[in-house]
Amino acid sequence: MESEPPRVLVIFPGALGDLICLMPALGAIRARHRAADVALIAKAELARFAVGRMSIDRAYSIDRREVSLLFNSAPESLMEARRFFGLFDRIYSFLAFSDSGYRHNLERAGGSVSFHRFRPDGDGHVSAGYLHELSETGAHDAAYPALTVLDSDLDAAAAILRARSLTQNRFVLMLPGSGSPAKNWPAGAFANLAARLDMPSLVVLGPAEAGLDQFFAAHSVPIAKELELSTLAGLARMAAIFVGNDSGVSHLAAAAGACGVVMFGPTDPARWRPLGDVKVLTREPIDTIEVAEVAAAVDRIKRAVNSS
Repeated sequence: MESEPPRVLVIFPGALGDLICLMPALGAIRARHRAADVALIAKAELARFAVGRMSIDRAYSIDRREVSLLFNSAPESLMEARRFFGLFDRIYSFLAFSDSGYRHNLERAGGSVSFHRFRPDGDGHVSAGYLHELSETGAHDAAYPALTVLDSDLDAAAAILRARSLTQNRFVLMLPGSGSPAKNWPAGAFANLAARLDMPSLVVLGPAEAGLDQFFAAHSVPIAKELELSTLAGLARMAAIFVGNDSGVSHLAAAAGACGVVMFGPTDPARWRPLGDVKVLTREPIDTIEVAEVAAAVDRIKRAVNSS
């Protein structure tokens, strides 16, 4: 009878942008365990999205009971946790690096375990920090694995475009949100940019930007709201270019293969910029970045793409 493949588990607590930055490290883990079944414990939406797109075969929510039991010292809790974590031959944990109790319990519950910092030390890009945590070296940009965009992602994106009379490779994807208002280029600037470009735009709004739908509608800019990450990946792959803030969705768009312009304000692009074919514009405060400057960057990228 054929033996089952080794089972590898990665535990990661971060948000979307963090997970995208982890992709080179996930690729390195996959390269180390080519025949293994690789699972990810992360926020439920991110874990599901990673399957089949980020060197991940299986997904679990970080909210599952067995994870919380690792922070409990009761013997019965460890026994229950062992029934799950004991299924894995190798575990890479980026959770609770400094928590000795958690580390002790996971080592007792699982197989071979290593612990890594969620936010690695150092001044370089965070993706290089994750590779360093795994004792991997080399140029992280050159080794950056592209996100796999599935046919179902493209089908969902195509339906969005048809409903708004937009055409693949003939629209600009605009991502005006982020995790912090201080990191957002003004919505009015996005609307002004859309008005001066020579192709139509599509604005994608998440839950935090729900109040902007009427604003963009008043400026005759098509919108799509609260999309699945898979659909957003498909839209990025189909876009001519994207324009976004320092945000997880900008990381996602770049990882999906889109070229783009990303605005940075209070954070350091050397550490947090999206990897890929991205032009970074940075100024503090972020609203001092001029619309004309962004439009010029978009035009330069379009000319470079058209001439290639």
